[in-house]
Amino acid sequence: MRSLITVAVVGGLLLILLVNGCSNYNAFVGMEEDVENAWGKVQSAYQRRADLIPNLVETVKGAADFEKETLEALVNARARATSVNIDVSKATPEQLKQFQEAQSGVTSALSRLLVVSENYPQLRASDNFRELQSQLEGTENRIKVERDKFNDVVTAYNKRVRRFPASFYAGMFGFSQKAQFEAEASSQEAPKVNFK
Repeated sequence: MRSLITVAVVGGLLLILLVNGCSNYNAFVGMEEDVENAWGKVQSAYQRRADLIPNLVETVKGAADFEKETLEALVNARARATSVNIDVSKATPEQLKQFQEAQSGVTSALSRLLVVSENYPQLRASDNFRELQSQLEGTENRIKVERDKFNDVVTAYNKRVRRFPASFYAGMFGFSQKAQFEAEASSQEAPKVNFK
């Protein structure tokens, strides 16, 4: 009788572990899919920006004597940014940083182009240029929103991976923490204002 009770208790514990393991595994799979979905939306926002750049370059080329180096820098930054591909399921913080740096190059080149365009009143007056500038501003906002959503989804996933007892199952099934977008080092510095 005692051995029967022992077998029943052990069997019950194994059943509980099995059900709990399956539940945790399925939760990890769902959360990992959420991370990949959020990453796809980040990439889509960046792709929208990359798709707008050729139109912007063509519009700006029409302005007489526009700085050729500024346009070349933008085209080269776009090429570098679109060449960086990451598999988010295996992304390391270093890979995400490389992706961020490539995208920052585009942001910087776009900023230079928009600053230089201030010297060309006929360009600023162009409806095409104003429309593209407006679309780029909206796209930059979308990029920020999608990056924030990505970080939120990754944070929820990482919390689950690290919390006990789910951490036990995460290790057993090979689920590990994911990298997030971080602020650029230069964003920690206060902007300098000089009224000379």
